[in-house]
Amino acid sequence: MYTNRYQDSYPFDVRQTAAEYGAKGALNATSLTLPQMLTYAIQDEYSAQARYRDILSNFGYVSPFANIQQAELRHIEALLPLFQRYQVPVPADISQMFVSTPSTVKQAFAEGVQAEIDNIGMYNKFLSYMLPEDVRMVFTNLRNASLNHLAAFERGLARGLHE
Repeated sequence: MYTNRYQDSYPFDVRQTAAEYGAKGALNATSLTLPQMLTYAIQDEYSAQARYRDILSNFGYVSPFANIQQAELRHIEALLPLFQRYQVPVPADISQMFVSTPSTVKQAFAEGVQAEIDNIGMYNKFLSYMLPEDVRMVFTNLRNASLNHLAAFERGLARGLHE
């Protein structure tokens, strides 16, 4: 049976700023506990889901965004069992607070590129820590999926899709 060594080290609340949320928060953190990593990870997946939903709502169907939005749901679903296993409270999804609609689809692609770079950096940072094997596997899989998302957004940006 796993004992939650982290129950008193859960510093997140709804007063977070964009710089403290998701990948940006993780990348700015000087040290990380497992609950913090899980929280930053799901926040970043929430944020991607909200960002891509907003793009689809404002610009209509844009292929990579529609496909990747569905992938972000699967990423959230992959993280949820880890919250239960390691007795970490699942944070509320407040990501919509941090979403702003890009002015063009080209800008959306550029922001998608940066978001995926940050997401990959976050998972790489997490993977530099000693982690339980199941957590390492999920973080590795999510990082690898983000590498694919990054490539899709870079192709869209290079092609000037929907300028």
